[in-house]
Amino acid sequence: MRYAFLDEDAKKEIRRATLKAVAIPGYIVSFASREMPIARGWGTGGLQLTLSLIKEDDTLKVIDQGCDGSVNAVNMRNFITSVTDNKTTLDTLKATLIQTRHRIPEEELQEGQILVFQVPMPDVLETVEPDTAKAKVMHANADYSKLWVLLYEDTSQFGDSRISNRYPVMVENRYAMDPSPIPKYDTLKLGDSKALQLFGAGREKKIYAIPPYSDVQPLKFEDRKFKIETFKDKHCQRCGNSGVFLDQVYDNNGDINYYCSDTSYCDKTLESKGK
Repeated sequence: MRYAFLDEDAKKEIRRATLKAVAIPGYIVSFASREMPIARGWGTGGLQLTLSLIKEDDTLKVIDQGCDGSVNAVNMRNFITSVTDNKTTLDTLKATLIQTRHRIPEEELQEGQILVFQVPMPDVLETVEPDTAKAKVMHANADYSKLWVLLYEDTSQFGDSRISNRYPVMVENRYAMDPSPIPKYDTLKLGDSKALQLFGAGREKKIYAIPPYSDVQPLKFEDRKFKIETFKDKHCQRCGNSGVFLDQVYDNNGDINYYCSDTSYCDKTLESKGK
């Protein structure tokens, strides 16, 4: 039985595309996306990256919006381990390979770690230029005027951008990039990260990357501060954490409760308190 589901030729092709993406930070690289035993749109791009890169001594972590126990995360983890027999962990800092959907872990990633994002729409220009051929020319010319117009219109009408996730970023002052649907809270974590960050879109057949210690800045006007989600006077009702990204959960009475989005970080806090 072949290791990690994909055949060796498929892995080599994906690795070559990945190397090109790492060599040109923020640049979108096409690859021959394979059929996977999950539906396109449910993380096939990230899954193919993970299966192409995973080694026998890697320790795997899979999260969905910060949670280790969601249906998506559990099924992905079970499938990957069924075709690799790799060790898994819920601890962010013990993992060498982390596949994620829509979040970056709360704990700072370290050198040697790889963070793989599941990406639905890889091209940041898609919302302002539906013609892919024109979008490629715009990327080649570093022409992001339409993005700036979109941000300007939001700012002039509403005082700030209405983009709540997938906020566009500039990588190494060259390519505008879609960071996948992470919240604005996570956007600033992309820059100067010690870990290698890879982005895979299976349906769109695209891979792009942010190498360690890259300069990544959110697109913003010089006289405007980049605003992230805040949870003033709120804390996790399970572990007591504040100053982290919190999920809102409604109880049976219709009241809002707040819990850590990053379940691993929440568990660690409880352990440190002896609970």
